[in-house]
Amino acid sequence: MSTTYLNVYSCETKRYWVMAETGKPQFGMASNPLSTASGVVCVVVFVLNFLMVFKFLFGLYGLERLLYVAMNLYASPYKWSTLAILLTQSIGVVVGTIAPISRCFSVFSFKLCTKWNRNDFIFFKVEKYWTQKLQEWKQSPVLFLSSCQRSTSLIYNSKYIILSLGIGFQKVIVILCKAIRLIVIVALIFLAICYYHCKAIRRYTPPSASRTNDAADEDLSRYVVLIENEIDLAEKTLKGISKSMNACISKVEKEKNNHLLEELLEKSTGFEGVEIFDTDHIQPLLPVEPVNSWSLPIVTLTCLAVALLNDGVESLLTSVGEGLAFTHLVEESLNNANEYVNIRKTTLILWHEVENKCKWLDTPLAKSVFKEKTAIEVVRWFSDKGKEIVTEISTKGDLVDKTLVVANSMYRITQTILLRYQSNIQPIAKEQLFAHLKGMIADIFCACFTNIPRVITTRCHESVIEKREASVKVAAKLLGKTTKIIERLETRVPTIPDDKMAYIDEWRRHYIMKCTILTSSS
Repeated sequence: MSTTYLNVYSCETKRYWVMAETGKPQFGMASNPLSTASGVVCVVVFVLNFLMVFKFLFGLYGLERLLYVAMNLYASPYKWSTLAILLTQSIGVVVGTIAPISRCFSVFSFKLCTKWNRNDFIFFKVEKYWTQKLQEWKQSPVLFLSSCQRSTSLIYNSKYIILSLGIGFQKVIVILCKAIRLIVIVALIFLAICYYHCKAIRRYTPPSASRTNDAADEDLSRYVVLIENEIDLAEKTLKGISKSMNACISKVEKEKNNHLLEELLEKSTGFEGVEIFDTDHIQPLLPVEPVNSWSLPIVTLTCLAVALLNDGVESLLTSVGEGLAFTHLVEESLNNANEYVNIRKTTLILWHEVENKCKWLDTPLAKSVFKEKTAIEVVRWFSDKGKEIVTEISTKGDLVDKTLVVANSMYRITQTILLRYQSNIQPIAKEQLFAHLKGMIADIFCACFTNIPRVITTRCHESVIEKREASVKVAAKLLGKTTKIIERLETRVPTIPDDKMAYIDEWRRHYIMKCTILTSSS
């Protein structure tokens, strides 16, 4: 994948990152004039309280006044409790003022810019959303069961008058808060302009290369979530949001530990393993074959590889575990049908059994019996075991049993391997079959990972606001973890429609059809 192509995914993720970040409640508070007004009111209360306490303790005579107050307090029957009450109230005022003031100033820290916004001066205009709920209550009928028409009319008119007064009062409060916010904005912008001018006069700084690069960056302000007539985000805030995503990706890239997975993927030279892990020449054991997922054949092939050799098993299990984390994300995002969801859950249970207990359906994979068998004998043993389990469960009529799906997958994969090597004159060695299985696992992983860019896009397109932020962060982290994988596979993506690329069975059909066309043409 070229750097330009990789930047496409990075830019798209950055756009949705901005949308998710600016959709947070704290950004919504910035558009609310009540936030500014509450901060200003708290500042006024704090100043008045401070002046009152200062005057009470010091007055016009400084220390003499303080000594006088102390002596009177000591002579009073309440003694020092009066001073304690005063200090307690003052502490309460200070603590209660901190949150509104900090919220008010944090709002302006990421909303304040030196450009004038015409909407700020139209403070007498009250948007519909301020009184929408009250208007709905006002227009709604009165559900009052009374035979007296006069009583019903009285209640309705009373409700109408009360809500009309409430709407008017709400508008007055909003207009006053907007007026307070306008005063604060004008004052802060004036101070900011003065500060920048003074700084420019003292020291002239020529435009640097970094500023030129910033100007060439994409304008992310189009992707900011704004409420009607909301203050625009300051440029430094947009840069901060963009840098936060870059920092998240960089952190993930430093922390990622996919070295064994990348070594496994290097063994893949194509997608042949997707085609040859199963075949249609096998007699099915079930009337309707279950669908294949990406992860189930990978785990099944891993079980066979673990049963063949002891050397290299630990690294194989680790690399497969790293790959399955991405495979499950692909399945979760793109394979949403119930049958795929059930297979994914079944595969997760199977993988935990393999990884933690080194077992396949309660059968130890490191049995000493397997060491004495040849490679083909080990494969045939698992084939017979899978057939036995499938036959036993299917005769009971339980075709939705999770064990049935796992056993059927083992039966079909082992039968495919036996069919492939039945014509060999020399028996295949365990090392050769182990390498062949690793190659198939790598091919299936690579085919699955071609869907990662689409998963990133799907995660970014989360429509539920409550889930959007977490979903976009998952997409950004996935991009950081799989950058090298995406670069490796970009030039190898086959010409399969996007809606079919997410399914391993569609990949098999594509390659089978391709082989059929090549055979018929030759």
